[in-house]
Amino acid sequence: MPSAKRGEVWQIDFGLAAKVRPALVLACDIADEDRVLVAVVYHTTALRGSRYEVPIRVSGLEDGGFDAQSLYTIPAVKLIRRRAALNPAQMKAVEEKVKLWLGIT
Repeated sequence: MPSAKRGEVWQIDFGLAAKVRPALVLACDIADEDRVLVAVVYHTTALRGSRYEVPIRVSGLEDGGFDAQSLYTIPAVKLIRRRAALNPAQMKAVEEKVKLWLGIT
């Protein structure tokens, strides 16, 4: 099973409801007693100007950004391959939008 790290962008198979696409790993600290799940947020090339979007240029990805309204928890076995990693400033920008979306201050 692939081993993802927080801040990495992975190609993920979201199944019939979505498609195979890149997503940013937000949470993946899995212990033996935990479910083997990874929390991610989609990368999108179709930005709409929403206050929950984070336009970011990431080497290895098409122009676009991350949409904090597209939070998903997926089984780790759906991870296909690592595509990129965000730097700390980019990760912080995404975290701020996720907090805004969830109402976390």
